[in-house]
Parts: sequence; structure tokens; C-alpha cells
Amino acid sequence: MRKILLLLILISAIITVNAQSDTLSVTLENVKYPYPVTFMPIKVEGQDIRMAYMDVKPATPNGKTIMLFHGKNFGGYYWKDVIKLLTDKGYRVIVPDQIGFGKSSKAFIHYSFHQLARFNKNLLDSLGIQKITLMGHSMGGMLATRFTLMYPDKVEKLLLEDPIGLEDYRTFVPYNSAEDDYKAELKTSYESVKKYYQTSYFTSWKPEYDYLVNIGAGVSKSADFPRYAKVAALTFEMIYEQPVCYEFGLIKVPTVLFVGKEDKTIVGKALLSNEEKVKHGQYKILGPETAKKIPGCKLIEFDNCGHIPHIEAKEAFFKALTANL
Repeated sequence: MRKILLLLILISAIITVNAQSDTLSVTLENVKYPYPVTFMPIKVEGQDIRMAYMDVKPATPNGKTIMLFHGKNFGGYYWKDVIKLLTDKGYRVIVPDQIGFGKSSKAFIHYSFHQLARFNKNLLDSLGIQKITLMGHSMGGMLATRFTLMYPDKVEKLLLEDPIGLEDYRTFVPYNSAEDDYKAELKTSYESVKKYYQTSYFTSWKPEYDYLVNIGAGVSKSADFPRYAKVAALTFEMIYEQPVCYEFGLIKVPTVLFVGKEDKTIVGKALLSNEEKVKHGQYKILGPETAKKIPGCKLIEFDNCGHIPHIEAKEAFFKALTANL
């Protein structure tokens, strides 16, 4: 019996080591996405780069298209179940990896929400898509807001899932340069990513969330990780320096705001004292405050749920999403 127990412990240790030692390329070539990935070429700042996206068509089309914008620490892969839900209901679903993220190029360019919005507009134009429902999660919510403000004629409805940027981080998070952030990003490890995801994204951890950590941390062992870290620093700078919260009142399309009431996300949280942390990032307060700023906005809240309702509160989120398409 003791030998069996020791064997099981050894197997468990090997599995843990393997989970932490998988090396991923910084453009996730060795990560299988749930649907085929296509690339759109882009020329910007003298560089030839490419933007990855999934274009998933339904078996029985309803003539409508939904575009999904991912968060900062993710790519299109974590929309798998959302894509299936939407295509089953007849929607064509466009899921880009933003430049600097996922399978898209990790370019050294000036990152701005305006420029990323333009890239996505160009993608839609290349596909001949005139109108969309737009859903953005986390950083994708900031980008979706900017896109809607820039191209209101393209967006029929705006769906925001726990968007960051509901407050102006510049007013309470100490300034860090991109170089400072780069040095911090270089310290990324499996342990640091898992701890961050556990404490920042979910109310309680489940084994099925481990794949998010494996992808998020796997790139840290790549020889090209310094490039990835630099881009991560540049996009952190974009979030910090380009708030959208002052423009919510300018949104003119029907908007639904989905919020996990236990979400406490703050961009730059590690730079804050414990006293400051409790003053900010309180989505149970920020959600209702933001909904009041957006004309006609509908607020849907999820109890016992953190930053990613479409994963942590999937059944409730899918029901709410279906009712508000």
C-alpha cells in the first residue's frame, strides 16, 4: 500500500513539473485553438505583421455577426464555449487575437486602443461585414468601448463583460514606465501567474482553470520571452495612459454590462498598498456607477463570481447572454 502511495505521489509530481515546464512560442503556434485560425496581413510603422482570427460560421445562419474581444492575459482560445453557444443560435462569430496577443504578431509598435480598433475595423471590412454585435471582456471591454465610439455605425449592440477601465488608474496607481513594467514582466513564472489568476480572477480555484495558467505561463520559458514581456509592458502602458471611463456618456448604441460582483480587478494592483487596494476595483460598486453613465445601459450582475463570468458562472452567464443578444 505504501509503495502504491509513493508511486501516486511521484506521478503527481511529474505531472506538476510537466505542467510548469511546457514551453510555448510567444505566438502560441503550439496551442490548439478551438476553431481554424486565419491571418490578416498588416503593414504598420514600417513593419509587416499579421493579425490572427477565427471566423466561425453557423450551420444555420441567422444573418447576424458577433465579434469577441479578449482580455489582456488571454487570447481567442478562452471563448470556446461562448463561440459554440453563439453559432448554435445562428450567429457568425469573429474572434480576433489583437496585435500583441495570442497568435498575432508581438510587434514593437505604439500600442493604442484607437489603432487596435482600426485593425479590427479593417478586418471586418476585409470580410465584407457591415454590422456587428460587439462583446469585450476585461481589456477587450476597453477596446470595445473605443471601437464603438469610433465606429458607431458598425455596432448594433455593445456587450461588456467585466471590462477594465471603469476608473482612471492614473489617479491612484503610481506611474511605472514601460521599462519598469518590462523588468517586472521578465520575472513571470508558472507560480506567479497561477497566484495572480487565483487571487484576481476567480472566487475559488478549480482544476479546469489550469489550462489558462499553462498558456499564460508557458511562454515565459520561450527564448523569445523578452519580446513578449516588452509587448506586455507596452500594452500595460496603453491601458494606464488611455482611459475610456470619461467617455461612457457618449456611447449611442444599446449596451449591456455584465459584472461579477466579487471582481476586484485593478490594473497595477501590485503597486498599491493594502489600504488603497480596498478603495478601488470594487465591481459591485463600479458596475452600477458605470451603468448610470452609459445611456440606457442594462446591468446584469452575478453573485459569487469574479472577473470572468463566461468561465466561472458559465450557466448563469450563458442564460443572461442569450436573453440579451
